[in-house]
Amino acid sequence: MLVVIGLANACGGGNGTNATVRPGALPTQSVTASRPGVADSLKLTSPAFGQGGAIPALYSCDGPGKSPELDISGAPAGTQQFALIVQDPDAGGTGFTHWVLYGIPATTTRIAAGASPGGTLPPGAAEGNNSSGRAGYSGPCPPKGTAAHHYYFRLYALDAPLNLPAGRTKEQVESAMAAHILSQTELLGLFNR
Repeated sequence: MLVVIGLANACGGGNGTNATVRPGALPTQSVTASRPGVADSLKLTSPAFGQGGAIPALYSCDGPGKSPELDISGAPAGTQQFALIVQDPDAGGTGFTHWVLYGIPATTTRIAAGASPGGTLPPGAAEGNNSSGRAGYSGPCPPKGTAAHHYYFRLYALDAPLNLPAGRTKEQVESAMAAHILSQTELLGLFNR
């Protein structure tokens, strides 16, 4: 079952909805929510794992820890940029932010596997700091022997460029984009060790 929450709760404002998954209920397809009047066409997929599927160790701290390939489709009319935030809410406290990527051109349809850390990002994109305080992707690394953690890859279609320098935090990016979210979608992956 899906629960729809106002973007104001997730991003400090905005005029749309934010779809999240109730704990214990895994969606079978990506969850998309849009500003009223904007089609729910935005999709984020990966050939590395399906919606609600296991993230391969290759993309975790048990492997090279590089980012997985992400494919973008269905950007709504008026999209100027994308932003991507990868979050593990199961990490305790406020969760753990694994990747903050923004300034992604609206023409982007693929973020290559291994784009971060140290790979080739979409032209003009900037990376923010993850919860370790470093810029770039940080692969899943939950404690061994615990239940699988949920990793939400949230993609936002924005109606204006953010023009933020590199190294911003998740909260700074969320604040900057709050009034500019046309649509958002999420890809959920699971990982345990």
